[in-house]
Amino acid sequence: MSITTDDRDHADVLPAGLIDDDLFSTITDRIAREHNRPTEYAGRILEQALLFLYACARNPGAGLTPSPEVDLGWHTLILDTHAYEEFCQRVAGRFLHHRPEEPCGDQAAYVARLGDTMQAMRALGLPVDAELWLTPADCSQCYQGCVDDPAPIGGTS
Repeated sequence: MSITTDDRDHADVLPAGLIDDDLFSTITDRIAREHNRPTEYAGRILEQALLFLYACARNPGAGLTPSPEVDLGWHTLILDTHAYEEFCQRVAGRFLHHRPEEPCGDQAAYVARLGDTMQAMRALGLPVDAELWLTPADCSQCYQGCVDDPAPIGGTS
């Protein structure tokens, strides 16, 4: 995997600065309510999801993947399709497709992709909330290993 480390200073990227305050609050509340998470924790999930997507934008084709907790934030943000599309265009200049992998796949490969993802975020100077990334994965839903799909079937990225 090739990780982007351009000369730009990404350390000043703040998750709350990637979407407006009202949307941040709405998505945080939805995560808390629909996934039975404390509001503060739900806000951390959304922050990491936004930073993960920022890293995907800076590393096209790298196949970065979120942890199950971070994926909750991605899934919840995607539900507001207009806001998600606007976010993608503004942050990535393209739509960041979400392609779930088959559950219960190769655990070693999944863990390696998580490590690559955290490394890519750190290489950009982005904070990684380890508690949200180092959670055990369940083999019950697509949260097992969703990735930024660099080449969606039947479309362009």
